[in-house]
Amino acid sequence: MHVILLKPLREFWERHPDSKIALTRWFKALEQDNFHSFRELRATFPSADKVDDLIVFNIGGNKYRLIASIHFDRGKVYIRHMLTHQEYDREGWKE
Repeated sequence: MHVILLKPLREFWERHPDSKIALTRWFKALEQDNFHSFRELRATFPSADKVDDLIVFNIGGNKYRLIASIHFDRGKVYIRHMLTHQEYDREGWKE
């Protein structure tokens, strides 16, 4: 898979330094595989959930949420939001 634009990850771990290792692990796991479906993705990321047309990943032991749009047919991952668990629970990202 090809993750488009890593800037949101870098900006997030600059504000939340404890997230850097977990985000780096997430990135490497995605880049090393080419998932063809959500089912295949869940084999590697069992806590990933679909919310409408987005996929939500638990990062850092459920402390953070990474919300992405994944185009399995093209092998592209677009990071839409990086949030703390509290920010995610407010649900403003859904708008």
